[in-house]
Amino acid sequence: MKLQWHRIELPLKDPFTIARGTMHHQQCLIVTLSHADVTGYGEVTCNRYYGHTYESLEASLQRIEGLLADCDAVHPSDLFERCQVVIPDDTFALSAVDAAAYDLYGKLHGVRTTEALGLSEPAEICSSYTLGIDSIDQMVRKYRDQPDWPIYKIKLGTPQDLDIVRALRRETEAVIRVDANCAWTPEQTIANSEALAELGVEFIEQPLPAEAPRAAQLEVFEHSRLPIIADESCRTEEDVQKCHGLFHGINIKLCKCGGLTPGSRMLRQARQLGMKTMVGCMIESTVGISAAAQLLPLLDCADLDGATLLAEDAADGVRIENGRVIFSSIPGSGVELLARSPR
Repeated sequence: MKLQWHRIELPLKDPFTIARGTMHHQQCLIVTLSHADVTGYGEVTCNRYYGHTYESLEASLQRIEGLLADCDAVHPSDLFERCQVVIPDDTFALSAVDAAAYDLYGKLHGVRTTEALGLSEPAEICSSYTLGIDSIDQMVRKYRDQPDWPIYKIKLGTPQDLDIVRALRRETEAVIRVDANCAWTPEQTIANSEALAELGVEFIEQPLPAEAPRAAQLEVFEHSRLPIIADESCRTEEDVQKCHGLFHGINIKLCKCGGLTPGSRMLRQARQLGMKTMVGCMIESTVGISAAAQLLPLLDCADLDGATLLAEDAADGVRIENGRVIFSSIPGSGVELLARSPR
């Protein structure tokens, strides 16, 4: 197999702010894996919080380039295990190769990636649409630009958090979820959960820092009026068991866990433990969204709006239309690059 990649910069429709900072564009690598004139596609984003740059990701890909050149198109789960031995500490790079491997395998064998993962047909689960932190007026404006989604995820971590949710609740009766991205204390979380419950919020995602003491996490778990969903606290397969009893559910991202192979195992494990399951995304193109959407049969919730936030996309594939997930008729994950990808 032949491994290649190229850099792209994805422009955003609006600046996107969370508790850790603001983005105006997203830097990504599009990874391709080819065999017998058939190509599969994966994607990985650069990420300052997790310490991944173009250069670090490319260095990891270079380390497995020779390994892949000597491999036939084996099942992606087998390929993942081989690559993980070489780059065990770079889940971001692994995730892009794993996604490309599933897309390639499906195209070679005429099956959808869900089938290659041993999953049933996807359930009718809708994606949320994310409203990044901004002034209240701007957040209301962003909602009005996308008014027909059944679910909204609101980024919080400001002195006006409750006012933001109140303003948006006046605009819509849709389901609202909130994500504090590690910005709250236990006391804030418990107090906010009371007010947010009264506003009809469904759950709170990652209110405390991932490194928060277990006692603090347990206090929130036991006293919050709303379910608490782990994100930054659930990066790898080993984290699922650690989150059990401290969170009501997990939100995985393919780049953080290493891809579809470990991600599907994490979701199955969480379900066995009685936890809610969710897959989220970075701001990324349809390449990455198409891979993540293949896990819908294992999900209770989905947050797959990353490409919707872009001013310009890089691919066709799985589409998200007002929350509805629409799969491509192409095998694999259904990805086809657009003729002119952002650079």
